[in-house]
This record gives sequence, C-alpha cells and structure tokens, in this order.
Amino acid sequence: MTLTLYNTLTRRQEPFETVEPGKVKMYYCGVTVYDYCHLGHARACIVWDVVRRYLQFIGYEVRYIQNFTDIDDKILNRSRQEHSSMEAVADRFIKAYFEDMARLGIKEADEYPRATHTMNGIQRLIHELENKGFAYPADGDVYYAVRQFAGYGKLSGRKLEDMQAGKSDAYGGLRQRVNVEDPEYQKKKDPFDFALWKAAKPGEPAWESPWGAGRPGWHIECSAMVRDRLGDTIDIHAGGADLIFPHHENEIAQSEAVTGKPLARYWLHNGMVKVDGEKMSKSLGNFTTIRDLLDRGVDPMAVRLFVLTAQYRTPIDFTDEAIAAATNGWHTIKEGLLFGYQYGKKLGWGVESGEWGVGTASLLAETVERFQETVNNDFNFPGGLTVLFELAKELRREGHILVHEGKTETSPEELQRQWQTLVTLARVLGLEAEIEAETDKSNGLSDAEIEAKIQQRQEARKAKKFAESDRIRDELQAEGITLIDSRDGTRWHRN
Repeated sequence: MTLTLYNTLTRRQEPFETVEPGKVKMYYCGVTVYDYCHLGHARACIVWDVVRRYLQFIGYEVRYIQNFTDIDDKILNRSRQEHSSMEAVADRFIKAYFEDMARLGIKEADEYPRATHTMNGIQRLIHELENKGFAYPADGDVYYAVRQFAGYGKLSGRKLEDMQAGKSDAYGGLRQRVNVEDPEYQKKKDPFDFALWKAAKPGEPAWESPWGAGRPGWHIECSAMVRDRLGDTIDIHAGGADLIFPHHENEIAQSEAVTGKPLARYWLHNGMVKVDGEKMSKSLGNFTTIRDLLDRGVDPMAVRLFVLTAQYRTPIDFTDEAIAAATNGWHTIKEGLLFGYQYGKKLGWGVESGEWGVGTASLLAETVERFQETVNNDFNFPGGLTVLFELAKELRREGHILVHEGKTETSPEELQRQWQTLVTLARVLGLEAEIEAETDKSNGLSDAEIEAKIQQRQEARKAKKFAESDRIRDELQAEGITLIDSRDGTRWHRN
C-alpha cells in the first residue's frame, strides 16, 4: 500500500517519497499570537495533528515543527490598545494556544520556534539574498526583487504579467492588493517586491542589523525557521489554503534563491472554515473562538470528528446542525471505545495492562489494512472514520444484547479484537474517550445502559404504550439524563 498525496505545487496526486527513507521532516505555518485561536485554527491544527499521527502509525519517524509569529503589526496594535508590550501579548496568547490545543487533544510539536528567537537566522538569510542579487536595501528597509526569481508564481499559478499595480486579482479565492499611494510602494524597484526587513518606527520594538534597527517581514521568518530547524529541503510544508499566496509563494522564492534546492517536496493545504455558509469574520458577528465553543459544552472530540468528516482540502461549513451531527457520531464511537471498560470483566478479558491488553498483536488485520488503504489516498480521514463507525456500531449492538440477554452473539475473544482495533485506529485520529465517570456504575448509568433504555422507550412508543414511554423518560431524567426527540431520532446528554 502506497501513500499518495495531493501536492499543491504540482497540482496532482503523487506517491509519498521522503528525502531520507523512513523519516519525515514536516513544518506547519502556525499562528500569529495576537488573539485567541478560532475555528479555522482548530481545523488546521487538528488536520496536521492527525497527518502526523498517521505518518507515525504507518512507521515513519516524524520531526514536526510549528512556528509562532510573535512580531507583527496586529500584535503591536493590541499591545498599544492594552498599554502592554509586544512580548506580553505574545506570551499570553501562546499560553492560551496551548490551553486550547490541549482541550482538543492536539499533540505538541517537537519544537515551536518563535520569530523573535530566530533573528540571527533571519538576518543571515537576508544577507545571502542580498549577496546573490535577490534583495536590495532602501532607506533602512530591505526588499526581495521578485522578478529576479524565475520560478515566482509556480506554487499559486499566478503570473506577474497578469497582475497590475493598483488593482486586485484573484486565484483560488485569494487576493493581493497593491496600494500605489503607500510610502513603502515608493521605495520599491517593482510594485510586487516585498519586505524582508522593515526599518524601525518610533515606539516599536527593534533589533540591530546591517541595514539599521528594525524588524523582519513576515515571509522571511518561516524561511529562516525551516532552514534552522529542518535544513534546506523538507518533506512536507503544511498550512491553510489562504497562505498559498503570497506567504508560501514568497517562502519558496526566498529559500530556493539561496539554496538552489526545493524548499519542500510536498506542499499540503487545508481548506477554509465557513460559518453558516459565510466567511468567518468579526465584522459579520460569526467569529467563534475554540474556547467559546468548548465552554458552551461542545465535546472536544465532537469538534475533531466534525473536522475529520470532511476531506482536508475542501472547505467546511460550521453550523449548529453539523456540530449536532458530529456530537451524535461521537456518542456512537465513544460507546464503542468504552465497550471494553464496561464489559471486559464480564466477558472474561484479562486486566494485566490496565487496558485489556490493547496493542497491535491482536488487531483485526483485514480491518487495519482497509483503514490504511483508505487513508493512504491523500489522507482520506472521512473514509477512515467509516471503518471506525462500523466497529463501534457492532460493539454497541453486542453491548445491548449483553445488557438484555446476559450474553453476546460474538465470542469474547473476537469482541476483544474488535475493541482493540477500534481503540487503536481511533487513537490514530486523536479520538479518545474519558473512562472515569463513564465506566463507574456508582456515578450513574453507563452509555450502553442509557442507549438500551432509549431503545425500550422507542419500542414502547411504537406500541403506543405512552405511560411506559414516559416512565422511562422520567427514570432517565432522575439519573441526570435529558432526552431530545427529533425527526432524526433521540439524542441525549448528561446534565
């Protein structure tokens, strides 16, 4: 089975071949830390977290780097508004980032370089670009000479001759604007040149450099951090589709002009998030942060499931209906994940490891192979979820039979293999169920018992035994379980 990936650079799906056999060097363009992370960040971070997990699952040694942009106009503006400092704002939102990602079950990267901690590498790269004729100084600024790099536009498909100063154009929904009245524009030799170094303005943080006190431009930061942490050529460069142009296009121009080597073998981009069909923005009032969403009671695993039900390159639309469907889906998978903890002892499973012997030795080989074959097609996580749902639904069915009849249709040994397979594959997608309150009968009914009572209630309603239906509903309510009936069935949640 060969893993194939859609490469934004070549616009086709290609077999995955790493620079060094068995190892993956992966870089994800992280967040600019001036505010709390929103749904768009949640999608990107979940997608690349699962890509990393899957690569490790199929045997690769992955070195995963994610940067923080901690010097930027937005950060400086916020620090002025708060009468604070750039560093204080950045530190606060980096801390918030880790809090939010921990709630979503995101594994930490191997390293988180920060722009302000990479000044030597940034200045070294600018100096090399200047020496090679790809950069020029102008009144304390330094600009990249775009027309000197013959390959400019190869990632985005843009051509300079199709772009006119003072106008805007679009490629894949992305836009660039050139303001001819901007004083910076007057310094450039060409309107499409971009800043590598910016001269210090009064009251702004600045670093000494051969061109005078100043700070780096946005694009040069990632080129320097990739080179410093991972070398000249990496395997995967990942980020949101909104970064294709100009950010990633400019990274290629900067890095490859100096090294003469490809910056990355594969460029991967996740699709954007819409809210009720519209672009998410504060001005539209549909801007939702991760912590706002989770504080409203949405299960973090339902958020992961919502993200993974769409192909990672396509846009997704966040709606109440979509998150409700993801919550229902998570309840199904969670019940399967809890099966072993709820029924393992009754089925005679061993308890030596504390996790009923979860490992790779006893997995269902054909199921694992089908999962891998599916996901190998450009990280087809929705297809992988289908395999999980099949396992979870079968375990849920067997759990209901065990509750009502005291036995199962499938042998305990086969059920253990099914459960171990589900737990293992779910972890590849970062889906894990908390077991403490769910499996302690002293804390109330288990998920399986709740589902069984809901089934009894549905049968009573079909038979028009409404008193019995009401009795079951009231019994569940007394246990702290609220039922929500709809045309699609009955959902429930713990109060």
